[in-house]
Amino acid sequence: MQVTETLNSGLKREIKIVVPAGDMEAKLMARLSDARDKVRINGFRPGKVPVQHLRKVYGKSFMAEVVNEILNDSTRSIISGRGEKAAMQPEVIMTEDEKEAEKILAGGADFEFRLNYEIIPAIEIQDFSGIKVTRQVFDVPDAEIDDQVKRIAESTRSFEPKTGKAAEGDRVTIDYVGKIDGEAFAGGAGNDQPLVLGSKEFIPGFEDQLVGTKAGDDKQVTVTFPENYQAAHLAGKEATFDVTVKEVAKPGDLEINDETAKKLGLESLERLREVVRGQIESQFGSMTRQKVKRQLLDQLDQSYSFEAPSKLVEAEFNNIWAQVNRDLEAAGRTFADEETTEEDARAEYMRLAERRVRLGLVLAEIGEKAGVTVSDEELQRGLFEQVRRFPANQQQEVFEFYRGNPEALNTLRAPMFEEKVVDHLLGQISVTDVKVSKEELMADDEESETSTKAKPAKKASKKAEAKASEAADEAEEQKKKAAPKKKAAKDAE
Repeated sequence: MQVTETLNSGLKREIKIVVPAGDMEAKLMARLSDARDKVRINGFRPGKVPVQHLRKVYGKSFMAEVVNEILNDSTRSIISGRGEKAAMQPEVIMTEDEKEAEKILAGGADFEFRLNYEIIPAIEIQDFSGIKVTRQVFDVPDAEIDDQVKRIAESTRSFEPKTGKAAEGDRVTIDYVGKIDGEAFAGGAGNDQPLVLGSKEFIPGFEDQLVGTKAGDDKQVTVTFPENYQAAHLAGKEATFDVTVKEVAKPGDLEINDETAKKLGLESLERLREVVRGQIESQFGSMTRQKVKRQLLDQLDQSYSFEAPSKLVEAEFNNIWAQVNRDLEAAGRTFADEETTEEDARAEYMRLAERRVRLGLVLAEIGEKAGVTVSDEELQRGLFEQVRRFPANQQQEVFEFYRGNPEALNTLRAPMFEEKVVDHLLGQISVTDVKVSKEELMADDEESETSTKAKPAKKASKKAEAKASEAADEAEEQKKKAAPKKKAAKDAE
């Protein structure tokens, strides 16, 4: 095998490989000899089939196997033998001439091919002692727990039918049909829909117009969908809803005790408070970690400057750009609405893609040198968490997809590895805890970038990357909520 470097420019490499016809012939004959004792051909006793007859029957298919074996084995061995790491799967370039290919398969010509690839640049890990971050910590007060428990307990509140007019806080049961320009629209109708007036479950103005109605009343409600409504075809449009009030019920007393907790599937009020506290602390803890991680990555970004493989950057940009456009389309907005142009947005997101790739390579190198790994058990837990994001009737299919697709499985492994590397770094750098208010913790620095979020140019508020399952969930939610309901933010349960 003759190996010749034909291109060495920056991170780009091209290697020419020539396997002499004699070597190809030797590999073919070895396969034929091995097959001689295994194949069964009419007219020949087992093990007595002439090799030349085998070659006539199986020669081309066996030589094709030899070619594939050479491609698979040589690609890995040649690149590793050069002390290089390919950024992506190398591009294999072979002859497209059918006659030349036939000669190779017949053993009459050298097998020549080229490998095109980009290498991962050598990264010298620097000292971490100079990195300093501030960790914002919010101590959740009991009042926060009490408020959340009360909101959750509202779901157990009883209602009793009443005569007379509906007041704020009452529950009405309604049928409704939504129309735009006199035409009913998809998803805009509902039957026997319970609605607590003042809950803000429906779009602004809808509930207010039902205050004062009675059971049996027909009411036409006129509202305007918010400009940022999740269903883009409805956003900003005026709609009328023909509403029939079927029942008015007044709320009973809200009791928060052990019995309330039992209705929610927990053994006691104390246990309910524990669960709520854990969820709230986890939520704010995630915010704390994200801000610490942002600071860490910003400082790493300042410390490492090198050319990132263009193919990796291109792939990362395409992911970001696709999600940005999906977000804009879902919101019914344009780049002009975000106070930018498509050209400027592309440039900004390309810079973000370069940053992500560069930081990803840095973290990978740090993790490798520190011996950070993701165990099979950890990956399995991550897989189960991902599967649970899907509806029950899809979970088995999703599970099988990931189990049978190593690349998809790596999309779960990569962020887990990154978080473990971040944990490792947080143990190496200076971290100062600072007590802050909830408002301070929730304040977002719009000028900062994280490794996992992108912001529509200048005024962005959406995630630039979303997992496939999250995108699917979002699309499904939009189908369900084309009625007067707002998109709800779930309380802790």
